[in-house]
Amino acid sequence: MRVLYHLWLSAFSRTIRVVLKEKNLEFTLKAEKVWERRPEFLALNPAGEVPVLIEPEGAVLVDDHAIAEYLDEVYREKILLGLNPIDRAEVRRLVAWFDVKMNHEVTENLVGEKMMKRFLGLGQPNSSAIRAGHLNLVHHLDYIGYLTERRRWLAGDNFSLADITAAAHLSTIDYLGDVPWDDHEPAKEWYARIKSRPSFRPLLSDHIPGAPPPKHYADLDF
Repeated sequence: MRVLYHLWLSAFSRTIRVVLKEKNLEFTLKAEKVWERRPEFLALNPAGEVPVLIEPEGAVLVDDHAIAEYLDEVYREKILLGLNPIDRAEVRRLVAWFDVKMNHEVTENLVGEKMMKRFLGLGQPNSSAIRAGHLNLVHHLDYIGYLTERRRWLAGDNFSLADITAAAHLSTIDYLGDVPWDDHEPAKEWYARIKSRPSFRPLLSDHIPGAPPPKHYADLDF
């Protein structure tokens, strides 16, 4: 049985959940409280981070980028990294944009401050970081809009890992109700297309005890 260790609001874990669904691969989810630093989990990934994927034959894969690349190389029925070297370079550029730049400027400042600090027992949210996250989010939504007004999908004509990665981050922020969708119609229209994909819908059913999402979160039409 294929097993994915994850956290509900980990954008990196959500990316792999969607990739697995897009490739029609069956898997079992196991929520891992990484802050507990279980020895059994550290034996799988000494970095103590999710996602970690255990393949049916026992192979242990860590890091969302490594896992996504592996899945695209091994399960070729649906390609998510691009059909040629130029496409793959653009997909990888955008994956890095969202997983590094957006994560640092937005996701960590919003999801990290509002949710993860509570789980980790690190005190009250930093209001300055939250304000920075909201301001930075506007620029990333504008960039998504810029791309989707010129391309069918973020990286080009085909749905790709770039779309999955961007949507994974936005889905965690949207769970908090912090995305100003009405001010960013092109990004909103793109995200509505993502929400309607069967691979993405399981993410919209996630509910964290004591912290329900806004009503529009699972609404495919916003």
